Amino acid sequence: MERTRAVEYGTGPQVKISVLRASFASRRGQTIIENKYHTAPVKIAKAFPLDGQLGIIVMDVSPGLLDGDSYELEWTSEQGSHVMITNQSYMKVHPSMPGGDSRVQQTFMLEENAVVEHMPEPVMLYKDASFRNETQVRLKAGSAWLQADVLCPGRTLRGERFDYRSYCNMLKVYYGEELIFSQRQRIEPAKQAISAPGCWDELTHWATFYIFSDRVNGAHLEQLQEKLDGFSSPGHPIVAGASLTHRFGIAVSAASTAAWPLQQLMKELWQTARKGLLDKPPLRFLQG
Repeated sequence: MERTRAVEYGTGPQVKISVLRASFASRRGQTIIENKYHTAPVKIAKAFPLDGQLGIIVMDVSPGLLDGDSYELEWTSEQGSHVMITNQSYMKVHPSMPGGDSRVQQTFMLEENAVVEHMPEPVMLYKDASFRNETQVRLKAGSAWLQADVLCPGRTLRGERFDYRSYCNMLKVYYGEELIFSQRQRIEPAKQAISAPGCWDELTHWATFYIFSDRVNGAHLEQLQEKLDGFSSPGHPIVAGASLTHRFGIAVSAASTAAWPLQQLMKELWQTARKGLLDKPPLRFLQG
């Protein structure tokens, strides 16, 4: 059942507090959904087997995140399970009232030798949007977590470009009880010199690709860097770099002037990581 509460600034509309929890297990060499629970409007729309792993598509049956909305997603992967999680379309973040925001809190808990590939569609920040995104990952021995995401500055075809109010993105990764990675990003276009040299300059869209696993080594970084060096997108310059993190990770950042070249780059990095780290071919339903 969907729970709602009145917005404090008193304009009358109600907001969505949605919860999605799912756990995955490996049974006879195939990953299955062990348990799931959701409250509207977010739910698992479809699950399907993919060469021993499980594909999950998340659906938001609402227009997107409105002011005051809060989504809480929790994913638990049991020992040896392997799941790929994506969503149906762009995450649309609508305008917020002054002092308000919308939020997504997401937690990934991986047991030994579990693999999670989180490959969502881009985030679209509408004019006056204020969005807070928090992700926590907990790894155990042999597990691996991969994520690619793309951030759009607004509906550029409608003239929106960095017209959102704020974007706050936080990621924490733990290996056992040890914090091995912490990242905080806060963008407030009206308060920052977004177009300054050394900042965004003429670029508008941002993407990141992460791998965290105790299997990661320098050879995997070289594979990803080779892919970056050989990638080009005519008409859309791309600035990108990759580095090893403090422990058990690789972080790739890239910027361009449109979402689609970054989506293609993220897909190719993902395919490279699947082969190099997981010894897996590209997922068949994503080939093209």
